[in-house]
Parts: sequence; C-alpha cells; structure tokens
Amino acid sequence: MRPTPSGWVGLIIMVVAVLAAALAPVIAPYDPLVQDVAARLRPPLSLDSRGGFHLLGTDQLGRDLLSRIIYGARVSLLVAAAAVPISLVIGTTLGVTAGYFRGFYDNVVMRLLDVQLAMPFILLALAILVAIGPSFTTIILLLGITGWTHYGRIVRGEVLSLREREFVTSARAVGAASGRIIWRHLLPNTASLLTILVSLQVPHVMILESALSFLGLGIQPPLPSWGGMLSEGRQYMLLQWWVAVFPGIALSLVVLGGNLLGDWLRDALDPRQRSR
Repeated sequence: MRPTPSGWVGLIIMVVAVLAAALAPVIAPYDPLVQDVAARLRPPLSLDSRGGFHLLGTDQLGRDLLSRIIYGARVSLLVAAAAVPISLVIGTTLGVTAGYFRGFYDNVVMRLLDVQLAMPFILLALAILVAIGPSFTTIILLLGITGWTHYGRIVRGEVLSLREREFVTSARAVGAASGRIIWRHLLPNTASLLTILVSLQVPHVMILESALSFLGLGIQPPLPSWGGMLSEGRQYMLLQWWVAVFPGIALSLVVLGGNLLGDWLRDALDPRQRSR
C-alpha cells in the first residue's frame, strides 16, 4: 500500500529529522556548546561581531540556535530509539504470555498494568528522578520501563483472539510446546500490530522526554534538548521570541511527522482499517 499524502509528509519529516540527527556534526554551523556572550540574543538572520551568520539567531548565552536544535534532534531521537525497544520487549513479553497462559498469571500482569496506568507518569517520574537524580541513562530506563503498558494491554488482547484460532489449536494438538507456539505462531501474527505501536510510541516518548527536560529533570544542560531549550526561552518570549519558538516548532513538526507516519502504517498494516 503506497503512502497517502499525509503519510508522505510524515515520512519526509521523520527522514529529515533522522538525517539531521545523524549528520549533526557535519551540517550544524557551530558547536552547540560554545558560548559567546557578546552575541547573546541575536535575532534570526543576524551577524555577530565576528561576522558569523546565525540563521535562527542566538540564545541567552550566545549559542547558535540552529546548531542547538539540530543537536537537540539527536538527543530526542536517541532517547526514543533506546527507550522504545525496552518498552517493546517488556510489554510484548508480558502481554503475549499473559494472553496465552491466562489464569493467575494473567490476573497478576493485568493488576500490575492497572496500578501503573492509575499513577500519573509525571508524578511517578518526578519521584524517581528526584530520588536518584536525572541522567541520560536514567531517563532512557525510566521511559522504557514505564512505557510497557501500551504494548502489554494491546498485545494481550490480540493474543486472546489468536490463541483460539485453528492454527494455534492444530499446533497444540500435535504436541507443540507452549514456547514454540508463542515464538512461531503468536509473535509473528502480532508483528504488524507491534510495528504500528512502535511508530506511534516514538513521538510519544519524545514528548515525555521534552516534558521532563522542561521541568529540569530530564536531559541536563549544557546538552541541548528541545524541552530544556523551551524552558530556558520562557522568560524571553515577549521580546526575544525566537529562543523558545523555534525549538517548539521543531518538536511539534517531528511529533506531527511521527504521528502521521504511524497513522499511515496503521491503515496500511491493519486489514480491519482497509476494510472500512
């Protein structure tokens, strides 16, 4: 199924973001950490005292805003690329096994899922990060471990349907072990569903990372993060609007692109969507 116009837009945005993150040392015009107080808060399309051109202007410490946004894409995508597989493995493992074995184990997994869903993520994250301190690794593990519920709940429901299908019943009848049934029959039939969930989870994780950085408990300065840049630019919104507006636009575009791409994958890979 070929991408829809919105799917193309999402794909292009995500490809550009990934390329910008991967090629940040090559395409960024300046070092995102180098400060030049003499060039602080320069507007877009301006020159500094040394003749340097700043397409998107500079921030409160004279750092080039475009360079920091490019490197911020690397940080956000790296966090998402590391956290989402952790959530995927945990959620899929618990969801598949709970849906297949059911009984007491299923009840334990579902009650654990209910408890986590009942706790607001921000409050849980604040409590953990205040207790152990924020770091790059901590943020990835926090987002990865707490994100499993999205996969566990949906995969469990899919497996509950698949376990009654003829191919699973036939495999059980010929003596196939539970592990073989799960690995050879159930997991391959959830692959398209998992692809959709992953594509939609990536922008969600980026939003959560930016929210934590905005609150000062995510990626720590001077490492550029879109959420941190938004937080730093709040006090300059009235006069030096570009300090906060451009990182906000970058975050909004990438999240929009991820959601558009996820919507297209959902329509392309889910037969129930195509039949409507």
